[in-house]
Amino acid sequence: MSSIAFKPFHGLRRSSAVPTPTSTTTTLYKPAVKFHVSAAKTSPKLSNRNLRVAIIGGGPAGGSAAETLAKAGIETFLIERKLDNCKPCGGAIPLCMVGEFDLPLDIIDRRVTKMKMISPSNIAVDIGQTLKPHEYIGMVRREVLDAYLRDRAKENGANVINGLFLKMDMPKHWDEPYVLHYTEYDGKKGAMGAKATLEVDAVIGADGANSRVAKAINAGDYDYAIAFQERIKIPDDKMVYYENLAEMYVGDDVSPDFYGWVFPKCDHVAVGTGTVTHKNDIKKFQLATRNRAKDKILGGKIIRVEAHPIPEHPRPRRLSGRVALVGDAAGYVTKCSGEGIYFAAKSGRMCAEAIVEGSQNGKKMVDEGDLRKYLEKWDKKYWPTYKVLDVLQKVFYRSNPAREAFVEMCADEYVQKMTFDSYLYKTVAPGNPLEDLKLAVNTIGSLVRANALRKEMEKLNV
Repeated sequence: MSSIAFKPFHGLRRSSAVPTPTSTTTTLYKPAVKFHVSAAKTSPKLSNRNLRVAIIGGGPAGGSAAETLAKAGIETFLIERKLDNCKPCGGAIPLCMVGEFDLPLDIIDRRVTKMKMISPSNIAVDIGQTLKPHEYIGMVRREVLDAYLRDRAKENGANVINGLFLKMDMPKHWDEPYVLHYTEYDGKKGAMGAKATLEVDAVIGADGANSRVAKAINAGDYDYAIAFQERIKIPDDKMVYYENLAEMYVGDDVSPDFYGWVFPKCDHVAVGTGTVTHKNDIKKFQLATRNRAKDKILGGKIIRVEAHPIPEHPRPRRLSGRVALVGDAAGYVTKCSGEGIYFAAKSGRMCAEAIVEGSQNGKKMVDEGDLRKYLEKWDKKYWPTYKVLDVLQKVFYRSNPAREAFVEMCADEYVQKMTFDSYLYKTVAPGNPLEDLKLAVNTIGSLVRANALRKEMEKLNV
């Protein structure tokens, strides 16, 4: 794919409400490598204690942030209400995440090496022909992955609190603490829990699309999709079909602006869909997705039903003072694919690294400038990816003929190689100029045929 230049996305302004000291440049951190940290020259040293940071939300973003902070010696508090949380999520993770986040293979339910992209007219294209023997897409259950990351953070010194975050009091001066109010459920206070408060120097909001932290800093709203998913236990002989295979369905019947999926888990399949534009029809789209796959899931029993909002783009503001947003709370889900797990974990880690570097391993106070380095680094690395997938969604998900063209393109081995290489390793795969030219010509041809088909269909509907 040829390189495309995009305007940098900042989406926030320096807060004038809370004066902060200015920061100097820090040395960037690379995972698994010992790194140098430096704090702002004017940041005061903390006496008789280390920096205290609270993470609200215990998903991949919160768990990864908590582990990074705790390892660095920062006093870390992770507040999560639903420790058995099962977010309605396809559960696909790229290969690079397994190594980058040192995930044990036993938490991966399935190693998907084959995918079927199925068009509105039920034309199926096999994808995965270019995968190397060691390459795969990992399929996980969120309750397993999230618990593992939280437990690992706890083992490294993080304080994991089973609690419901309610609100926070903002500091009136730059070096005063944030006061968090939450209900703690420790099993000793009964089902109602007990009111509690916590004073911290910085806060990371990892509490999802309905983030209360985002509301507290007036981060603004964003468009969101509703994801609806059913866990279906199917007969063993049918589960063999999905042993290492995932399916994606496109068409107005399953979603007017997204796709339906059947992803394999340990002993069941996850069947789901999503939409931004027609949220009230989500159950109708879910039924259509089930009907498209009915022959392959016949005899199955629904064992769990899940629904949740999924952000469609980053919030207008992702940082204020010593509070930063990560994961879904920040809006880090890609269009077209709807991927969010890797970006949640990565943003949580990057935000925590910025705090570690800025505080000199928890020895100094941090300021907004220290946390801003996380946003600058994030936007530079990932903003083009979000823009490209936004364009692809607008071009190919706009009508059934366009979706037919999209599925037709997916049959091309070069398209598959570029797509999988970029997805599995989260880098833009270097393209071949001649193949890029062929791809451009084929894309134009597919779109022309799609447009002609759309016009013919419109005539038939008159």
